[in-house]
Amino acid sequence: MNNKLFVGNLAYRVSEQELGDLFSQQGSVVSTHIATDRVTGKQRGFGFVEMSSSAEAENAIKGLNGFALQGRPISVTVSQPKPRGNDRY
Repeated sequence: MNNKLFVGNLAYRVSEQELGDLFSQQGSVVSTHIATDRVTGKQRGFGFVEMSSSAEAENAIKGLNGFALQGRPISVTVSQPKPRGNDRY
């Protein structure tokens, strides 16, 4: 299993620190990243958390998927690699 998790449905006020603090309750957090729009710099409502092991990543999914963070139930799944290629519109 991949140690990198996709976290969706984030409130736009959630900080990377807050996200890391939440996931650290499930194990060791290696890194956090909240996606932002390239032009405006505003958060896009999703991010990524990398855990130190696949067991900790699995615990985080079980423990935090559906957890209400700032009033919104977050979605926690295994991150899938971004498709490569020239399939742009």
